[in-house]
Amino acid sequence: MGVDSALERTVEKILQNTEQQIVSSLKEALKSSQTTLANSQITLEQEYDKILAEGKKEAEKLEKQIIGNADLDSRNKQLLLVEESIEKVFEKAIAKLQSADRGSDYSKLISSLLQESIDTIGTSEIIVQTNSKDKSVVQSLLSKFPGATLSSDTIECLGGIHVQSKDGTMKFDNTIDARLDRLKPLIRKDIASKFGR
Repeated sequence: MGVDSALERTVEKILQNTEQQIVSSLKEALKSSQTTLANSQITLEQEYDKILAEGKKEAEKLEKQIIGNADLDSRNKQLLLVEESIEKVFEKAIAKLQSADRGSDYSKLISSLLQESIDTIGTSEIIVQTNSKDKSVVQSLLSKFPGATLSSDTIECLGGIHVQSKDGTMKFDNTIDARLDRLKPLIRKDIASKFGR
């Protein structure tokens, strides 16, 4: 056996060892990569499920928000329509009151307003103010209310009276305008509750 032959075997052996080490390293790297990939797949699937669940939750939230906004918008439009209708009814009622006959029924109304005003401020010693249209009606009734006098000053109103105690300490606005203003919230509430269901 020559030196060359021994050298060849040594080189061949080294090459075989190197090849085995490389193959072994490649196998380990492949195995490690497969393990990492398998672990990553589980993590990715979990992430995917999480993203999907969050997306679904967000979609449900948006759906509820859209439905809620639509309901609110619809409710606001309904309230606006009710409000417009109420205003129209009040406008018609005011127009009727402005042109109403100041006959016996109206005289009874003024009489009841006078009595209510006296009861409210607690004295019959009063000064009564009214508009120019109702002045004669009020004047004709004051004989039934001793202590009450009609002011020479008139007020701007649809009808009714404004009363003040003679000492000036008590006042009561019993005009039709004031009564309408006091009743409007109650009427609105009543109508809104009927249409709000």
